[in-house]
Amino acid sequence: MKFVLFTALCLALVAGNTLSAADQPNILILYADDLGFGDLTSYHAESKIPTPNLDQLAAEGMRFTDGHSSSGICTPSRYALLTGRHHWRDFHGIVNAFGDSAFKPGQLTMAGMLKAKGYHTAAIGKWHLGWDWAAIRKIDAKPEGEGKKRGWGPEAFHWEKSIPNGPLDHGFDHYFGDTVINFPPYCWIEDDKVVKAPDVTMDTGKWKPIKEGNWECRPGPMASDWDPYQNIPTTTAKAVDYINAQSETTEPFFLYFAFPAPHAPIIPNDEFDGKSEAGPYGDFVVETDDACGRILAALKDSGQADNTVVIFSADNGPEHYAYARDEKFIHWSSHPFRGLKRDIYEGGHHVPFIVKWPGVAKAGQVNDALVSQIDIMATVASALDITLPNDAAGDSHDLLPLLRGEVGSVRSSHVHNTYEGQYAIRDGKWLLIDHKTGYKSRKSPQWEKKHGYSVDDEDPVELYDLKVDIGQRNNLSGKHPEKVKALQALLKETQDRGFSAPRLMK
Repeated sequence: MKFVLFTALCLALVAGNTLSAADQPNILILYADDLGFGDLTSYHAESKIPTPNLDQLAAEGMRFTDGHSSSGICTPSRYALLTGRHHWRDFHGIVNAFGDSAFKPGQLTMAGMLKAKGYHTAAIGKWHLGWDWAAIRKIDAKPEGEGKKRGWGPEAFHWEKSIPNGPLDHGFDHYFGDTVINFPPYCWIEDDKVVKAPDVTMDTGKWKPIKEGNWECRPGPMASDWDPYQNIPTTTAKAVDYINAQSETTEPFFLYFAFPAPHAPIIPNDEFDGKSEAGPYGDFVVETDDACGRILAALKDSGQADNTVVIFSADNGPEHYAYARDEKFIHWSSHPFRGLKRDIYEGGHHVPFIVKWPGVAKAGQVNDALVSQIDIMATVASALDITLPNDAAGDSHDLLPLLRGEVGSVRSSHVHNTYEGQYAIRDGKWLLIDHKTGYKSRKSPQWEKKHGYSVDDEDPVELYDLKVDIGQRNNLSGKHPEKVKALQALLKETQDRGFSAPRLMK
C-alpha cells in the first residue's frame, strides 16, 4: 500500500515536467555530522583546523552565514532536510538502534521528488532514519545482556532477507552505508541487504584504540572483521565510483552523501593525525574535508562539475567534547556562538551552509540572509519546475531568488527545537528562547566565565538581539516584554498552522 501511494504521488509530479534531462543539473549534498560553525576556516579565520577543500567550495559558490538545521540532533535534521518539513511537527528524538522509519507511509521526500523527475537517486553513508528491522527478526528472538549492555545478538535476525522501509522505500534507487556508525548492526548495507552477515556481538576491544572521547557504541550484532576506521575511506570510494559511473549515463543524479564525522566515535585515520591544531577531533574534520575534496575531484575529473549543484552543511552543532577542546587547544567549534549539540542556543543548530550552483549563484558570494536546510526541497523543486503537492514540503522556502542575487531575504522567521517543550523562534534580528534556558544536556560554568557570560538570571524566557549580540550574552526579555509576547504569539501560530511555506500561505 505504501508503494502504491508513493508511486501515485511520483507519477503526479512527473506530469509537470517541462525540462529535458540535459537541462537538469545533478545534485550533490555533502552532509557532515556534529560539525561546528567555527570549525571551517572559511567561517572562522582563526580556526585551528585546515579545511582547504570546503574553503575552495565556498570560494566557488555562495556561503550563507545564517544557515540552520531543523534540530540540534541527528535524525530530526535529516528528516527535515529530506522532506522540507519541520521535524517537530511529527517527532523530536532520534531513531534508536533497530528503530523503525521516521517517514510516514507514502510521504514525499526530496529523493522521491527527483526520482519522479527522471533522476537516479542514491544515498551513501549515515542513514539514521530507520528501517523495519522487525521484518527480518526471528519470531522467538530475545535481547541479550542487562542494562546498557542489553541488545540483540547476531543470531536474532534473518540476515539473508531484504530489510524493508529503508532508503529504497523512500525515493532512493541505491544505498550504501552502515546506517549509523555507533549503532548496530555493525556491517555494510547495500541497497536493502547486509553485505556480510554479522556473526559476533559488538566488542570495541577488537578495534584500534579510540583517539578522543568514548566509543559511544550501542551493543548489538557485528561482522567479525568490522573496522569503524574504514567508514570514511570506504564510503568516499563508493561515492567516487558512483559519480564516475553516472558520467556514462544520460540521466541526472541526486547523491545524498552523509558523513559519520566528526560525530563520535572520533577516529581519524593515522594519516590525518596531527594535521590540525585541535586534537583528534580537528584531525577528523581534516579527514572529512579531504573526503569532500576527493568527491569534488571526481565530479571535476568526470566532466560533471559544471552541471552539478553542490550543497554542504551539517546536521547540528558539535558534541560536548568541544568544551575540553576549547580549554586545551583554544579552539571553540561553535564560534562565535553559545551552545552545542542538543541546545537551542545558536551553537546547536546554526551551521555551515554552502551552495555551489554553476550558472545560478555567482562564485565567492557571502549571503547573510536567514536560511534553513528545510528550504532545499522547495528550492530544487522551483529550479526544476516541479509543482509540489499541498501536503509536501510544508515549511520549505524557495532560495533561488537569493542564489540569483535578486532579493535580500526569502524568510524572516525560523523555529528552533530539539526536545519537546523547549522551543526558540527567530524573527528578523530577534531570537526568543521560550524556555528558562537554551541549554539541554551540558553546561560549563568554566567556559561561560572564560567567554564573558554572566550568571543566569531568573527570567522565565530569554530574548536576544542577534544583530548586536550573536553570542547571546545579554538577555533583553525584561526590557522588551511586548516583543516577548509578539514572538510567543508567532511561535504558537506557526505551530498551530501546520505549515509555513510561502506557497501554502497564499
